[in-house]
Amino acid sequence: MNYSCLPNEDGSLKGSKTMSTTVGMDIDHLTKEEMPTVRERILQKKEELGLLMLEESARGGGYHLVFRRRPELSQEENLKWASELLEVKYDDGAKDITRVFFTTTGSAEDLLFLDDEIFRLTPSRLTPSPSLLREGSGQTQGQKLSTPLPHREGMGESLLSTPLSHREGMGESLEGKGESLSFPSDFKGISYTSIIGEFWRRTGGEPSEGERNKRLHQLAANLRAICDDNEEWLLEVMPRYGLPAQEMRSIIHSACKEPTKGSRLIDKIVKALETGISPDEVDDAEAVQEETGVKVNVKALPSGLKESLTGVPVSMHMPVLCSLMPLAAAYADQVEVRYCDGEMQKLGMMSIIYGEQASGKSVCKHAVNIWKRQLDDEDALARKREDEWKERKKNRKANEKAPDDPKVLIRVVPVTVSCSTLLKRLKNADGHTLFSFGEELDTLRKTNGAGSWSSKYDIYRLAFDPIDSEWGQDYNSDQAESGVVKVAYNWSMLGTSGAVRKCFKADNVENGLSSRILLAEMPDTSFAKMPHYGRRTQEDESKIQEAVTRLRSYSGYVDTPRLRKAIDQWVEEQRVMALKDVDHVKDTYRRRAAVIGFRCGVIFHLLTGRVKESNACVEFATMMASYCLNQQIKVFGAALQNQYVDAQQECQRYGANNSIFDQLPPTFTADDLAALKPANVPRNSIIKIISRWNRDGWVVKADSKRWSKTKSDNDKVTS
Repeated sequence: MNYSCLPNEDGSLKGSKTMSTTVGMDIDHLTKEEMPTVRERILQKKEELGLLMLEESARGGGYHLVFRRRPELSQEENLKWASELLEVKYDDGAKDITRVFFTTTGSAEDLLFLDDEIFRLTPSRLTPSPSLLREGSGQTQGQKLSTPLPHREGMGESLLSTPLSHREGMGESLEGKGESLSFPSDFKGISYTSIIGEFWRRTGGEPSEGERNKRLHQLAANLRAICDDNEEWLLEVMPRYGLPAQEMRSIIHSACKEPTKGSRLIDKIVKALETGISPDEVDDAEAVQEETGVKVNVKALPSGLKESLTGVPVSMHMPVLCSLMPLAAAYADQVEVRYCDGEMQKLGMMSIIYGEQASGKSVCKHAVNIWKRQLDDEDALARKREDEWKERKKNRKANEKAPDDPKVLIRVVPVTVSCSTLLKRLKNADGHTLFSFGEELDTLRKTNGAGSWSSKYDIYRLAFDPIDSEWGQDYNSDQAESGVVKVAYNWSMLGTSGAVRKCFKADNVENGLSSRILLAEMPDTSFAKMPHYGRRTQEDESKIQEAVTRLRSYSGYVDTPRLRKAIDQWVEEQRVMALKDVDHVKDTYRRRAAVIGFRCGVIFHLLTGRVKESNACVEFATMMASYCLNQQIKVFGAALQNQYVDAQQECQRYGANNSIFDQLPPTFTADDLAALKPANVPRNSIIKIISRWNRDGWVVKADSKRWSKTKSDNDKVTS
């Protein structure tokens, strides 16, 4: 619905010839505690406001409301006037014709107030007055509903709903005589039309004449699992395919007489449509989530990232996303953001995708190649100019002056680039971020022994750090590049697990590079079936290019308060968990994992084009932070702390109810704590941990040698 159509000076805007007589307002980011207060305030002032409609946002945490336009005020002035009247902030990005309200349900749970004058006020006559109430409620079609609808909590049935009216490709909708009962048109936010369409796709296509009764019986027998075995509900949501109503009733009644057993197929379809994956991959997605602790909601990804996962097996979703993050960040190199600690940052990122031989790492290469197409095209022209300059310089006469260096901007450099050439490229970068993609991490390590890899440790670390990190070198020779530059350099590399172990040994894991890298593990292919890949369409690739262009269009400061708050809360939760477990590895890696998750969230936010961060954006950022932390601990944890247990076991050893803190008795000594830690933990580290617990208020001194817990084992320790 668009209630705020505004015409251009010539009286036209996408079909709108007159100004709407209503104004739509979007209110977002309310807490659970604020929701009822704001709702009550709106309803109390409905007469002064001229309220016409009030509904809860589809994602929750806010409202959509529509009120009568005050013609003497502009669009922005109308919104500001209503905002001051209601004492609530509105979404200032939702005010043009491209920002509409998606009304996803007609239930009383979400639609809280409706005056059908709203349909008479709208200039367009395309929208009919809806049937607002259930049959027998005392109101008929066309009557005004000008009192608030009760908010449904535990009522079981909807007081207000709208019948399904669209059955695209599904035949005609059922129409009974008089006004029939109405039921929800969706299940868990997914329309029954979509569920039925996917059911037909999975079972051989829509029924042909001659098999309609059998196939519709099959559909009803499965679909009843999400229609409460209600025959009237099924009658409303199922397609008809030309069959008379009585015959449909007979088919549905026969299907509902069978023993209730649920439907695994419908369960898979719903889970798939919820996350945007193929129903065939639901089991794989659940296995990946169990193994990694994260689940990628493809459906919630912004344009560009979503298409990047087209045709990618679900077990490879995270590796592909992680391989793209540094490149996406390089495209958004003119953006500055403020982190939770108040410091300004740019989007420096590095990723390593690791797995055994023939584990399918090339799926990341294909995605990266599409994303870097714009840089490749621009670099090809720049390299041509540079080659022509080198040729002129080479062929000049002995006494002829060398041609001026064109100082071209080349942003994609090989991972094996020498430090001298990298310095030159950074000098000519004009404030842009360089990018490298390496198909074999081992190749980099072997170049000049360990030199090429180890000599760039400083460069890589500086590239990740906040704004204005500098690096340089000074040689007394014209053959080597000298100078000092701002370091802006992102990269993604593919490699085997062995190559990662060789690059990050015990003697160099502690230098800080390991905590700056986003790692992703390819799925284990031992004795596994061959994966099947789909193809991206031309439209998919076009959307990826549009996403790249969008990222390149941003510049300056981008404010992300919701991301800051979410990441700040996440990193504090990890601190508490690490402190309870006396886990130095987690405490080390949680900090930069939070930074990496935050920067991934910024990329997500920029790709959405929204003014404020969405819930999906916040969830993506914390998911990436959690995944990054778990991967860093798994790969580098043992080497970092030289623990006796495998890093993965260390991650799994402690749970919320089995931390070292919880294992201690109510009153304990330092020896009790030392007994629960590995034998190589120094005594002074034990005392420091107890002191930290004491400062955080978890323990108090009982006597000279003993401390007492102030929180029980079952208490959830929070900040």
